[in-house]
Amino acid sequence: MATHILINGQGLLADFVYEQMSGSYLVKRQSTIEEVPEDTKLALVLHDAWHPSVHQKAEERFRAMGIPWLRGFVSFGEGIIGPLVHPDIPGCSRCSDLRRMIAGADSREMWEFQMRMAAEESERRDAWSSRTGLLHMATLICNEVQRLSQGEASNLEERIFITNLRTLTNSSHFFLPDSSCPVCSHLPDDSPELARIKLESSPKITAGAYRCRSMNELKEVLVKDYLDHRTGVMNGKVQDFTLPFADVIVNMPLFGADEGVAGRSNSYEMSELTAILEGLERYCGIGPRGKRTVVRDSYRQLENQALNPARVGLHEKEQYEKPHFPFKPFHPDAPMNWVWGYSFLHERPILVPELLAYYSLGYGEGFVYETSNGCALGGSLEEAIFHAIMEVVERDSFLLTWYAQLPLPRLDLSSADDEELQLMVDRICKVAGYDLHFYNSTMEHGIPSVWGVAKNRRSKGLNLICAAGANPDPVRAVKSTIYELAGMMSRHGEKLKENRKKYEGMLQNPFGVRTMEDHGLLYGLPEAEERLSFLLDDHRPLRTFAEEFKQPQANTDLKDDLQGILETFRRLNLEVIVVDQTTPITERNGLFCVKVLIPGMLPMTFGHHLTRVKGLERVLRVPMQLGFMKAPLSYEQLNPNPHPFP
Repeated sequence: MATHILINGQGLLADFVYEQMSGSYLVKRQSTIEEVPEDTKLALVLHDAWHPSVHQKAEERFRAMGIPWLRGFVSFGEGIIGPLVHPDIPGCSRCSDLRRMIAGADSREMWEFQMRMAAEESERRDAWSSRTGLLHMATLICNEVQRLSQGEASNLEERIFITNLRTLTNSSHFFLPDSSCPVCSHLPDDSPELARIKLESSPKITAGAYRCRSMNELKEVLVKDYLDHRTGVMNGKVQDFTLPFADVIVNMPLFGADEGVAGRSNSYEMSELTAILEGLERYCGIGPRGKRTVVRDSYRQLENQALNPARVGLHEKEQYEKPHFPFKPFHPDAPMNWVWGYSFLHERPILVPELLAYYSLGYGEGFVYETSNGCALGGSLEEAIFHAIMEVVERDSFLLTWYAQLPLPRLDLSSADDEELQLMVDRICKVAGYDLHFYNSTMEHGIPSVWGVAKNRRSKGLNLICAAGANPDPVRAVKSTIYELAGMMSRHGEKLKENRKKYEGMLQNPFGVRTMEDHGLLYGLPEAEERLSFLLDDHRPLRTFAEEFKQPQANTDLKDDLQGILETFRRLNLEVIVVDQTTPITERNGLFCVKVLIPGMLPMTFGHHLTRVKGLERVLRVPMQLGFMKAPLSYEQLNPNPHPFP
């Protein structure tokens, strides 16, 4: 069947493809994209080097004319073929270039190099553009055209072929469209209508679980769609065999940096999948990638429909006044970006400062440091909201315990009557040499929360490690906390040994604690143990789980659990605000991501200078409500030392 194909380009690759195809198809060859025949069904853009400026013009021209196209070119000793670009579907050549460069080495330099090349019009040829290699590429391209002409599915849908021109080995790599791509993205404008949330039924995978989709279901897509060493949102993994449990770190490349995300469980397969999900949560939380931010104004102009930023806690006045402090004091007349969230307390959309809804990766016009606190990914919107609330509760209970120095009830882990938990405790003890001490840190809302401490019985490694968990099932909260504790038990010990003087200095200078890692390593010093004496006092009797916790409700639908929690917060006048961070790359597989803010609860921060307690009076009165104090605390009575959350 005759097919009208346009070949654009100069060089041997274009010559070879034209020679192989001209006998079987109606092919037109030209060197520019300025004039495109109206009867063109498919366009090929082929060069012996990389010409991003030509690809940009091809995107604009063929998209406007509704013509699918694919490209072939050579770059740094590799032949790149694809993707097949459809004019009305996200996933263009720019998206694939972006993924390939971010996942590769020297990503920022490569992107700047592409920008310089885009301004050039000169004809260049890559040094590895040999006749043999280009003939090999031409055959792959012609085979793909044949598939298309016969009505078969393309191998280059959201994929590129990479040929090593030194060895002529081929590989196929999946890439995801960039939702912020200026060429092919179709993001909707953020709006109050899109922010509205109506909870839907979300049946649990089992009655005792708090998930609505199993890992067996998700494993079919997680590695395939998100982990690829050349073009993936995540581009590598490392299994750590030194820790007590199966630990996998997956690398998420960012421009100019890499960020490791960890998964820990009893199997390496499960840990890898957990790490990928954690990486997707980070990806969604970096910035708005599912909706386009359109509101920019001052709080003064928006206060009738906006969250007052002062309600989420600010830094100390003395810190704002210090030279080189990265944030400026909040001013109600200062313009800033806002995104729409949903208030369950008031049952209406609410504007939230964008810098509170996403991570503070850059300071810009920010007034506080915001972490991933309250971000969670789920197999449904309800699941994501549930686990985001649990994270806010977990961190709040930890910090409130620390600042108020609460002598929490000690838990007898053996009383949980859970075989897996007991095996985990035994493994930590025998393999890693740590004793586990757990405490009930449940606050006034009644959601079971625990504080865990791992105490080293050896002279080598960290002396103390702290972590926390929250879940309606306290046994689940303890297990997740043990996994977190285990993750600190090996490599961090070596870091403490190498930098002991640095951390000894932080005992005298709390503002020397600047990073997340500093918090955990500081309390690895035996000299810091006395700061936890309010918790570690072993004269308090051990309490059983039955004495400290109620039986969790046996709901079969996660919606019911979530509604019960929201009702509890409503009675306490605590406002749960949800910002939907879901992006197209997660939504394609039914994965949702949210950020939950609960003004008044203590936000986790890292770096002692970035502590946010001022304005959060709940930390002063809850200890009295729980019976730990006879009167409300004052800010001056709060623990002045850096917290030990790792």
